[in-house]
Amino acid sequence: MSVAFTKEQDSESAAADLPDRPISPHPNLVTTRGLAQIEDELAKARAAYSAAQASGDAGVDRTAMARATRDLRYYGARRASAQLIEPDRSQDTVQFGRKVTFEREDGRRQTFAIVGEDEADPTKGSVSYNAPLARALMGKTIGDLATVAGAEVEVVGID
Repeated sequence: MSVAFTKEQDSESAAADLPDRPISPHPNLVTTRGLAQIEDELAKARAAYSAAQASGDAGVDRTAMARATRDLRYYGARRASAQLIEPDRSQDTVQFGRKVTFEREDGRRQTFAIVGEDEADPTKGSVSYNAPLARALMGKTIGDLATVAGAEVEVVGID
């Protein structure tokens, strides 16, 4: 078959194949910081979209326009569905928006903030409220035991 009859994938086709960012089926609970992060990302997506439009030649970089449009859809939806939750500081229980410190059987201590999905980053000390770790610790108080990853842990601090 002649090369003239084959279709090579161009940047426009690649942009058209750019999948949407998946949106979680869970409620979009956010902390004040998490809401600010979503709003910051939404502003960045708007700026990227404007920059892609202003470039003048949409055919040159359709991927940038597709990426900006995808991010606008995602962060717009996340902002629209955000439910700001403030922790009840009068209760000494593990809850959304608070930090919990627990001790493992081997003596290691770990601290994580329980936050929304978009804000979660275990490498920076935060986990999503629907992560198994958070679910195991929610509602516990200092001194309570919980099973995390098949091992017992003790809650030793709540901030």
